[in-house]
Amino acid sequence: MKRENILTGSPWEDKMGYCRAVRIGNIIEVSGTVAIVDGEKVKADDAYAQTYNILERIEKVLEDLNVGMKDVIRTRIFTTDISTFEEVARAHAAFFKDVKPTTGFYEISKLVAPEYLVEIEFTAVVQE
Repeated sequence: MKRENILTGSPWEDKMGYCRAVRIGNIIEVSGTVAIVDGEKVKADDAYAQTYNILERIEKVLEDLNVGMKDVIRTRIFTTDISTFEEVARAHAAFFKDVKPTTGFYEISKLVAPEYLVEIEFTAVVQE
């Protein structure tokens, strides 16, 4: 099967040797994604805004592959503060209320930078 790497131009893609997503056949795996924390729309202490930003960005990645959030079958949510569950869940539901992918919600000690509260990985399967 053909492998398609989806690159976004992030300097980390070459530095770390990864891509935003990989599609092989009808399976798409999306790398762990954090928000773009700009200090205005998305702040370092706002788990809801960070989660919503991540989901918006991944929705665009999937659209570029001619698939959608409806094709997501699993999300893995990592947070540095488990008490943000309600905020993260509210943002997740804004995109997945009707889709209902399987998910996991995990507290970890740190993400790559202190301003990140949430990182999400995605698995999508394109229906044939």
